[in-house]
Amino acid sequence: MPASNRAADRAVLRVAVLADSDTRWKWGALTARRLAPEPGSVHLTGFLLRGRATPTARQLGEVGVRADRLTEVTCAGFLAELAEPGSSSPSEPGHPGPAPYDVVVLALVGGAVQAVLHGARALWPEPGARPVFVTGYVGVVYEKLADGLLLRHGADLVLANSRHDAARFREVYEGAGADAGAVVETALPFLGGAPHQPVGDTPHRVVFAVQPSVPDGRADRAYLLGRAAEHARLHPEREVLIKLRSRPGEHTTHLEEHPYQRLAERLPGGLPANCRLVYGNMGEVLDTADLLVTVSSTAALESLHRGIPTAVLTDLGIREALGNHHFLGSGCLASWTQLDAGLLPRGNPEWLAAQGVAPAAAGDAGGGAYAAARSRLAALLERGRLPALAPHYTPTTAPGYLPGILARHQLGPDGRPLPGSVRAAAGESRLRRKLRAHLREAARGAYRHGVQRVAPVIRRLGEL
Repeated sequence: MPASNRAADRAVLRVAVLADSDTRWKWGALTARRLAPEPGSVHLTGFLLRGRATPTARQLGEVGVRADRLTEVTCAGFLAELAEPGSSSPSEPGHPGPAPYDVVVLALVGGAVQAVLHGARALWPEPGARPVFVTGYVGVVYEKLADGLLLRHGADLVLANSRHDAARFREVYEGAGADAGAVVETALPFLGGAPHQPVGDTPHRVVFAVQPSVPDGRADRAYLLGRAAEHARLHPEREVLIKLRSRPGEHTTHLEEHPYQRLAERLPGGLPANCRLVYGNMGEVLDTADLLVTVSSTAALESLHRGIPTAVLTDLGIREALGNHHFLGSGCLASWTQLDAGLLPRGNPEWLAAQGVAPAAAGDAGGGAYAAARSRLAALLERGRLPALAPHYTPTTAPGYLPGILARHQLGPDGRPLPGSVRAAAGESRLRRKLRAHLREAARGAYRHGVQRVAPVIRRLGEL
């Protein structure tokens, strides 16, 4: 009997997004919607990978992207979810029937992506009606390019956010002897919003988009905050907003040992009246911005896409560790001193086009940029039965690396969950589930306290 055509059988695309932080959830969920053949034709099931950066309800609300269902899982638990048949068709033990999802978007760090891909290969070791696996990056790729890419190899689609990234991705794969056919050029899925409409010749609202780990040192972060406050004092007619990613105690994609909220409390003279800390959705903050300032945040790409003057700071140098080297040639590199003197950096059109953020596309929200990915996805879905996933890393090509990655996610060398890694929820009382959830949150709180409070004290003592 021929395999069913999933693209034709369903008017709604069933997509599961597995994410490990608030920013990756935003990328994954919006990517899922961009991949849909028609707006609104997606049933989105969200899974949050349990870990140090699992987003809080506040962080998820700030992202503003909702799922039809949202569940917290482990890697092994997610694989168990994939093993559940998606129809009434019977399946043999160890050989799942049709998957419950048409597409799985892996919005994770590279190691977690690799673990899920090997777990899925163990579920479908032969051609079968498995989901199409999609992965990519949430923003600017400025470090661990080869490591991160090879850990993502094996997905059916590896999305590149620009022409520049697509060329780099293919070069890495081909250089390692890995198939580069999965690389597809797209754009960041959250690009959009109304084009900037300047009022007058000078900015009225300046947004300093901070990052949790760039720079990571307390002195450098305090310096940047102090310069933002000084800019507000020098320009009392301007409003300077310090756009924060998380509240103290919360984690996002990266660790934040020195939250700006606490640095602001210790700032000599405090923040001036026209300078304040803000939270909220970045798109909404940019709606009223006249100048975006950052070290290397992806917010710079959102700002440039809208045509907002954008400054990538050089105060601490142009260094790979800061990520601002990615903006060489952009026309946006500037210091606070230059901004104080009135500089309004404008993006280089050629650089913007290569990065997929040309202002002419503002308001498009990446629509046309996903045509190739949608076409590739439709072709895979039409096949019905897909071959087993084939990651480049195997026990043969990376025998000293792969087993450790899989073990961190409670998977054995063959990609199968280790004994006891998947607890049977059936029969577990609601009280026990609630108690376990409270214990997990308490453990996360202790970890965050250690990172943000205890570790800096120990380091200072070690310097005495």
